[in-house]
Order: sequence, then structure tokens, then C-alpha cells
Amino acid sequence: MIEIQNLSKTFSTADGTVEALKDISLTIADGEIYGIIGMSGAGKSTLVRSINMLERPTSGKILIDGCDVGSLSEAELRKERRNITMIFQGFNLLMQRNCLKNVCFPLELAGVKKSEAEKRAAELLELVGLGDKLKAYPAQLSGGQQQRVAIARALATRPKILLCDEATSALDPQTTQAILSLIRDLHDRLGLTVIVITHQMSVVEQICTRVAILDRGAVAEEGVVSEVFASPKSQAAKRLVYPEGYEQTAASDSDQNVIRVVFNGANATNTPLIAQMAMDENIAASILSASTRSLGDKAYGNMLLGIPGGDEELQRALAYLQKIPDIFVEEVAHNG
Repeated sequence: MIEIQNLSKTFSTADGTVEALKDISLTIADGEIYGIIGMSGAGKSTLVRSINMLERPTSGKILIDGCDVGSLSEAELRKERRNITMIFQGFNLLMQRNCLKNVCFPLELAGVKKSEAEKRAAELLELVGLGDKLKAYPAQLSGGQQQRVAIARALATRPKILLCDEATSALDPQTTQAILSLIRDLHDRLGLTVIVITHQMSVVEQICTRVAILDRGAVAEEGVVSEVFASPKSQAAKRLVYPEGYEQTAASDSDQNVIRVVFNGANATNTPLIAQMAMDENIAASILSASTRSLGDKAYGNMLLGIPGGDEELQRALAYLQKIPDIFVEEVAHNG
């Protein structure tokens, strides 16, 4: 188990101090795939680098299985980092080494015999689908293949925790899907605890079970992915989940009240809500924006509806939609 307790990090700059992390507390269970998402500058990378003490926090603690990693000596910390490995956006491969030698590198540092290291490296490259690339150099590989080598290298010391810092940000969508599937497969096979740092909501949706949303160095919202994304409470979560420009869209039409409808599951998404409301309540709502996505084995969608007329029509629309199971409704803009 990873326990992050009241973690803060302050940097000193020429313009003064910057609070990168502000009193963050999170608990991540063993064997979990946990997402940490936020916009650029939210503090995601600083947080993940604090877990393995690549970045020393200003205050607070990181406990791994009850051990305060911040209190370890440098020698003890080097040993502990074999259990907490990391992959990066830029792959960070050694260009002068072939794939086999790249994966061998952490084993060499750990003092493993050459023959044992090469055997382990070959097995891992086979595991990530690169069994035929042992002698290839990074420059001869695609971006996705390079990230697979980086994953194999991260697994070399048999870690318990894998930290993924924007690991798919430099990859095209198809390759991203393949790498995320590989990470999930390795998690299932090896029982890893995986922490995924990303600014891409689609990554969290596909692979994570729980998520924390960071905003300006603080946790804005945290919970089960399907629940947070289906009904976000914080403004930071809403900016990530709802369609781009939803606030501007809502404010742009002064003649309509605007409501947001969020619905889960096949029954909700298959219901012709707008047509049914028009027939039952004589309210001709207009769709300002809409999107749908999958979360695990469920689909959910959200839409912005323009409601013509005044307060009476708005309240009738809200009351009508709130009666439908698995529907969340809120007022976004009141122009009546």
C-alpha cells in the first residue's frame, strides 16, 4: 500500500516561491491501477517523482507498506527503488546500447551476473512482444517499440510498483492503445501496483480503477473513475470531463437557459430523451453539445441542452429529467 500523507513541495525561483504540491493525502491499494490527472502545471510529475524520492518533498510523508521512504539512507533508498520503477514520456533509453543491453542495465547496477541479466532481459523483451529485437538499437525502433523496451527495463528488478509519467503522451492513438493494453496485461500477470500520470482523460478511462484530479498542486477530486467522470463535482474535474468550451457555449446564447444532462449505461443512452420530453412536456430543447465515451463495460454520455422560455420551462425540464433513473441534471446557465 502507498500512503501519501500531507505532502507539500515548494520550489524557490528568482521570482519567489512556487507551491507545486499543497497538502496532498492519497491512499493507493496494492495491485491497483491508479490515475493521477490534471492540466499542465497541476503538479502531477512532481507528485509521482516524490513517491520514489527523485523529488524530495518539503513536508509530509510517503509510506510504502508502512515504510517512510523519506527517512531511508541513500543506500537504503537505492535498494528500495528497485521495487519502485518508472517509465517516461521520452523513453530515456541508452542510444549506444541495443535492446538487450538496455534492459540489462538496472540488473548490472544491482550486481546481477551477466549471464543471469541477459537471460532475464531476453525473457522480458519476449514478454513485451520484442523477442526478435534483442540486438536492435533504439534508433531502429518506432516510438511504441522504444516504450516497450523501457517497460521491459522497468520490470527487470521485479518491482512491486510501476510509475508511468505521461508514458503515452508522445505516441499516436493506435500505439497508445497498444501500450495501455500491455500495461494492463502486465499488471494482471505480475500483480503490479500501477500509477498512471497523464493529462489525457481517455488514458484514465481505459486503464484506471480510481483517479485523483490535481489542480494547481492540490487534489480537487478523487474517487472511482466511473463515478468521478459520470458526475464530477469540482470545476477542475468538469473542465476535463465535459466537452471543450462548454462554459463558453452556455454563455453564448442569452435567449436560453442551459442545463447539462449526464447519463450512464445502455438503458439511459438508448432513451430518446429530447424527443420524449418534447412530446410529454412540450419543451423543444436544443442540443448545444454532446459526447459519449466508454468506462469499463458501461457507456456514459453528457450533453448540454438549451431550454427556451423562462423559469417555468426550465423547472419543468429539470423536474422531468430528474425522474429518469441514472440521470444527473444540473443548471449551467440561467438566462431566464
